Amino acid sequence: MNELSNNPIVSQEGVSFTVTVDFIKHDCLITTQALHKLCAVRRDDADEDILEIFKAFEARINGVARRLLAAGVAGSPLTLRPETFNLQRVQ
Repeated sequence: MNELSNNPIVSQEGVSFTVTVDFIKHDCLITTQALHKLCAVRRDDADEDILEIFKAFEARINGVARRLLAAGVAGSPLTLRPETFNLQRVQ
């Protein structure tokens, strides 16, 4: 069973969240830099609140976290950094 937890917590490092994969909860963190990079790919206005950016990309972020966990990537919390995402700027 895979499910998302909608309890994101904002900190100076980024946004902490949990995903449940096969009935096991995993703590995750997406860094502020990764969120800003995601936002910059979408448009030039990267001044959004990081929680708003997280919510805008939540499905993608959670999908990446679940795939990493399924691949056995370790971390407590599992940390998603800018390089975690293959990002190319859309013109």
